[in-house]
Amino acid sequence: MKKFVAALAVAGIGVGTMALAPSATAASASDFDPKPISWGACTRPSLVKAGAECGFLEVPLDYAKPGGEKVSIAVSRVKHKSARSQGVMIVNPGGPGGSGLGLSTLGRAVPKKAGEEYDWIGFDPRGVGASKPSLTCDGNYASYSRPQYVPTTRAIEKTWLDRAKGYAKACAKNGAILEHIKTIDVAKDVDSLRKALGEKQINYYGFSYGTYLGQVYSTLFPQNVRRMVFDGTVDPRDVWYQANLNQDIAFDKNIKTYFGWLAKYDDVYHLGKTASAVEKLWYAEQKKLYDKPAGGVIGGSEWTDIFLQAGYYVFGWEDMAKAFSGWVHQGDWQTLKGLYDDSNPPGQDNGYAVYAAVQCTDVAWPQNWNRWKFDNWITHFRAPFETWGNAWFNAPCLDWPAKPGKPVEIDGRKVPGILLVNEENDAATPYPGSLEVRKRYPNSSLISAPGGTTHSGSLSGVSCVDDKIADYLLTGQLPQRKPGNGSDVQCTPVPPPVPAGSSATANKSDVPSAAAEVKKETLAQTLRF
Repeated sequence: MKKFVAALAVAGIGVGTMALAPSATAASASDFDPKPISWGACTRPSLVKAGAECGFLEVPLDYAKPGGEKVSIAVSRVKHKSARSQGVMIVNPGGPGGSGLGLSTLGRAVPKKAGEEYDWIGFDPRGVGASKPSLTCDGNYASYSRPQYVPTTRAIEKTWLDRAKGYAKACAKNGAILEHIKTIDVAKDVDSLRKALGEKQINYYGFSYGTYLGQVYSTLFPQNVRRMVFDGTVDPRDVWYQANLNQDIAFDKNIKTYFGWLAKYDDVYHLGKTASAVEKLWYAEQKKLYDKPAGGVIGGSEWTDIFLQAGYYVFGWEDMAKAFSGWVHQGDWQTLKGLYDDSNPPGQDNGYAVYAAVQCTDVAWPQNWNRWKFDNWITHFRAPFETWGNAWFNAPCLDWPAKPGKPVEIDGRKVPGILLVNEENDAATPYPGSLEVRKRYPNSSLISAPGGTTHSGSLSGVSCVDDKIADYLLTGQLPQRKPGNGSDVQCTPVPPPVPAGSSATANKSDVPSAAAEVKKETLAQTLRF
């Protein structure tokens, strides 16, 4: 059965074979000469504190019509502080749909003062945040007490299909930008940004989906690349339908790791002395919440979404543990609601709207619901934690009101040395993606962290990783590439926390670093990729 499912998935998607010729796609961007950015004061407190400048980059809605309608990209800049300048460092946090405007402050997190030699450039990609227009479809789509994720009845299945179709229909009001918000459009915006900044080449730091944006950019414009860091690397073979199924398996593994951590600290949380006991309790509470939502708002689906973050990062493990324990032992539903609202701000859907707009048009998704149904039920039996939640998250692609394109065939043979980073149990961007990109970029080197579950965990205070990034940014030096299909250097992962009050003793490596605090300030914790 496993072989049959895998063969069906590959035969049905085939995205790795579809390509736009790099020379043709790059040409339309090179025809556009942007105006210089008019820099002024920023309003976001973190940017003001960092001494950043802010402005807008005006780019074509459609690069095939450079003289036509324009959209505005919100940009921020923190200029280099050292005597030597190594140019601009453009940063993308992922998503798609993540706001990167605040990431011009990220240079502070790079050790050895390596960040001070660059002008750090943050930006909100087209459709995102402060950029104009800013997409929205239905701000209440992620409201409370939503239907059960697992479609155990036809009625549940129909309810979710109708909801997803309704969301896609609501998105149509955004108009022409839906046809021009693919990753390739954003890559062209990055090159327009390069021109507006007066640079011959860019340096680039991409997290998560930002690594895919970097892959597309470097394939289209290899001559414009100086240095690149990809952290949490997207597998270009699987965009985007298969990538989500791969995530489901990985998240199920990671939530079990989290349950094991909770069991280890049963003296603090009292949720079970074994991982299996904690898991049993978690699913029992989910069932109760579907029957009677906590506070009338946090049902089983919201419960799943709250704990999904534990599969992404170790950073919030204690907060989720306190919420779990508080609910079980004190009936505290307000803390659960607070965590849910942090990831799903009430009345706001800009990030999700852009996520759907990019994912649904980068590549054609299967349009036969029976295909989705079969693949997700098969995956659910192996990995029940997140599979159906992820399926419904992407279901608007079944009825998306814009035409899909064809993904660029990623080719890094002409790209200078880049640095790849991935923890080996990263669920959002599973480790095989980094191995595949390492193959496609023969001048690259890969740092892995065996056993680590944190997604895009660089610049979090693990010196083995962060010092190598600093050396690369300072000198261009990469870890020596080893023969074979593996990583070139291995580091310890971002360590899980040791909760206060535990009988265990925290090691020095368990203490959050200043870099980790900067990272938390600047990177959204709610992104799907």
